Amino acid sequence: MSQVATMSERDATADANGSAGRETDPTFVQRSAGRVAGKVAVVFGAGCTGPGWGNGRAIAVRLAQEGAQVIAVDRDAASLPETLVRAGDSAVRIDTQLCDVEDTAQIAALVQATLARYGRIDILVNNVGGPAAGGAADLSEEAWQRQLSLNLTSVFTTCRHILPIMARQGSGAVVNVSSTSAIRWTGAPAVGYAASKAGVMQFGRVVGVEYAKHGVRINTVLPGQLHTPLVDAFLAKQQGSNVEALLEKRRKRIPLPVSGDGRDTANAVLFLASDEARFITGTELIVDGGMSARCD
Repeated sequence: MSQVATMSERDATADANGSAGRETDPTFVQRSAGRVAGKVAVVFGAGCTGPGWGNGRAIAVRLAQEGAQVIAVDRDAASLPETLVRAGDSAVRIDTQLCDVEDTAQIAALVQATLARYGRIDILVNNVGGPAAGGAADLSEEAWQRQLSLNLTSVFTTCRHILPIMARQGSGAVVNVSSTSAIRWTGAPAVGYAASKAGVMQFGRVVGVEYAKHGVRINTVLPGQLHTPLVDAFLAKQQGSNVEALLEKRRKRIPLPVSGDGRDTANAVLFLASDEARFITGTELIVDGGMSARCD
């Protein structure tokens, strides 16, 4: 029998040891209720920049745990095996695929292959993205365009290929992953990231209204300052800090006395992708431990 822990149990461990306690069980399993059973989900950005619970990896695992057939997509082949390992018994419902979301031909081929094999696409999750340091005067034009391409145009392109399929089906759920950087200053100048992630949020509002008549819902999750592998791999170096110092700085901004990670983002995505959110579209769900609500 798989070990099952409740959210409160794992957060109690995390409370004592930051996010480290939550990493002691890499194949952590939440109790499944089949919330997306029988659905076909495509998750772009399902790998990770390093070991641990990144947002995309956790999203792919949680959807599979809840019964979806998941097409876990990343451009980095080396990042996907750990996603399968962390899925445990649910890995049988995860099909890993390589695709670069900045290449529209690759996206088109992936979508057609998915339809040929599974016949439909019920859930689309866009989780690809990453920050580049720099403010309005010192970020290069090339870096600005790259941020727009990676963080925003990728969302447009995947939706452009998949939304018509969902419209023909008369149902579907799209969940785009943005960031609290879209709505707040979050500690460092990353104007390209902030602007592109704000674009993702407004994209979801406009397209959510446009496709509501087809029974297709589009929502956005805004993760805050979670402890994901991105912190260890890039952010500490970008901000001229060591990992522990950066984590402590970020923790001080968060009212809740626990550290979030990619699984918190994943549970928000799961809810919005499921039929539990059938009357929710064109809006955002913030996952930041109260950080963006405080003003001190």
